[in-house]
Amino acid sequence: MLDKMRNIGIMAHIDAGKTTTTERILYYSGKIHKIGEIDDGAATMDFMQQEQDRGITIASAAITTEWKGCQINIIDTPGHVDFTAEVERSLRVLDGAVAVICAVGWVQPQTETVWRQADEFNVPRICFVNKMDRIGADFFGAMKDVHEKFGAETVALEIPIGAGQDFDGVIDLLEMKEIHWDMESEGEKFTTGPISDANKALAEEWHEKLVDTVASTDDELAEIYLEGGEIPVDQLKAAIRKAVLNRTIVPFLCGSSRHNQGVQPLMDAIVDYLPAPDEIPPAEGIHIKKHDEEEKISVPCDPNAKTPIGLVFKIQYDREAGILCFVRMYSGKISTGTQVYNVTKKKRERINRILRVNANHMEQMDSVSAGDIAVFVGLKLAQTGDTLGSEGMPVLLESVKFPEPVISVAIEPETMSDRDKLNTTLEILSREDPTFTHRDDEETGQLVISGMGELHLDVLVTRIRDDFKVQCRVGAPQVTYREAVTQAADYSEEYSRVIAGKENNARLTLHVEPRETGSGNLYTCNVKKGGEIPDEIFDAIEQSINNCFGGGIKMGYPCADTGITLTGISYDPLTSTTVAFAAAAAEAFDKVCMSADPQMLEPVMAVDIESPTEFVGDAMSLITQRGGIIGSMEEKTGGNIVHCQAPMEKMFGFTTSLRSVSQGRASFSMTFSHFQKKS
Repeated sequence: MLDKMRNIGIMAHIDAGKTTTTERILYYSGKIHKIGEIDDGAATMDFMQQEQDRGITIASAAITTEWKGCQINIIDTPGHVDFTAEVERSLRVLDGAVAVICAVGWVQPQTETVWRQADEFNVPRICFVNKMDRIGADFFGAMKDVHEKFGAETVALEIPIGAGQDFDGVIDLLEMKEIHWDMESEGEKFTTGPISDANKALAEEWHEKLVDTVASTDDELAEIYLEGGEIPVDQLKAAIRKAVLNRTIVPFLCGSSRHNQGVQPLMDAIVDYLPAPDEIPPAEGIHIKKHDEEEKISVPCDPNAKTPIGLVFKIQYDREAGILCFVRMYSGKISTGTQVYNVTKKKRERINRILRVNANHMEQMDSVSAGDIAVFVGLKLAQTGDTLGSEGMPVLLESVKFPEPVISVAIEPETMSDRDKLNTTLEILSREDPTFTHRDDEETGQLVISGMGELHLDVLVTRIRDDFKVQCRVGAPQVTYREAVTQAADYSEEYSRVIAGKENNARLTLHVEPRETGSGNLYTCNVKKGGEIPDEIFDAIEQSINNCFGGGIKMGYPCADTGITLTGISYDPLTSTTVAFAAAAAEAFDKVCMSADPQMLEPVMAVDIESPTEFVGDAMSLITQRGGIIGSMEEKTGGNIVHCQAPMEKMFGFTTSLRSVSQGRASFSMTFSHFQKKS
């Protein structure tokens, strides 16, 4: 029953009310029996201790609920830029999204980030303008802001009755009725009635706009509309649904989640307008044939397909169950106790249990089919972005791409007995979060962890101490640099060693060249496969080169935007071994890169400063003092947003400086932009 299923995400800027809205959805659908408040640290979706302490969402919790006979899988994503990987991996597996927008702040910097990520994955969405009860709330201003910033064709399905302290309900523009919520029943009960005379003119004006906008997307409706006929509500809803799926319009609803107003119509809209799993374009996959030949194929959402295909979009560690793998199924069916083939790792694994997720507790399932989301227990090798399928038809789904970590700190256990425990913990955390990495610094002998920002690392260190009970000391934050070649070069390496009485010989030629900024590292093989040279030799060379990318060239920092091509191999079936070719590749990598004039690169961050008008000058001079470049500035109600770029190295402690020059009223968000040559 795919038409009775919705996979949706709740996305927005930090503090716009995503988690509060989700709590209300769970309460009204009967999933929880008491509303938990973020402000009290009791929200169901924020089940990590730190989320409750900090009042922010860190891990994107998944939960299943039901509304009007429809199964809704909700993924609540973080709004803070340091957890952008959590948002990215969630959007990859969603079919539709609810963008929660603050009625006072409108489109904020992180709203822009998640909106563009949703555009990238072609996710249809509806908007919920929250906090209509706050002073300065402006529903129509928020709609206009979305239209101007993203070029989206916005259409109001509801308009508010009053705003701020006078907010008293909504007008449903489809049914042309007023809806008022009963505060005593925590908004569970509401009344609908005719539109009052005071609101009639405004309601009719916006109803006309709604019909006009929707009719312009549907020829049949346009004909009825132009002839002055009355369009039935069901037909109007069907046209809105079609336009949302085609991403030609973005419907708007409004309310105040904190005060239990406006959530039920939002739930109706999720069911009515967001797509079922089989209503979105089929997923793109790569069918891997013999000799690693690849063929692009589409993967239709079919529960009865013979080949099961699923994507691991999140890993989470549970103290009792161990590693939990969140999987979105795209095709076929997987049952408990069966073996699956990890196409990415080329390994078989057994699924011990399949669980349905209910935020902080799980229920057992016998199987999971295409379109659904579930948790697999028992997969020891799986990582975020891995594809699960079958050996007979290995299909690789496009894995999730994550930004590079840009900030590092040294970490060490307080006692030597904690050393192994710390290493195990870091392994678990880096499997959970691909933007978190750890390595041993060869020069200093220190263990170094890297992440997306100061808050990101602070959260992870707190988890190491509190969740995993490993006592550790942490150094001051350091910038994670990169190395890249600036010229093209070629080098041939010959390797010859006698190991355990056996000759090991290898000869190969590598070509290196700089790649476009931001395009990443790339290894390619220009030697024809499938002849007398076994595939294992090519695999050994590729693995060795990929390891070298992480080890750097001169200073030991990871490589960036470097292209390595294998252009020649001399192979002897009697003496050539995988060990010899792996060693030759590593040696050739070092020498060819050293001859290509390697340079050190530093991370540059895109910084958005939100400031009241009177402090904008001080904020701008603060960023220019730190080597920042001002890009543009836009005016908003009550202030300005300054868009600029600055080197990460100079941004430490910027929060404190900005607060002191703006009396604590300015704020900023920062995301990784690119690497550039260190000045």
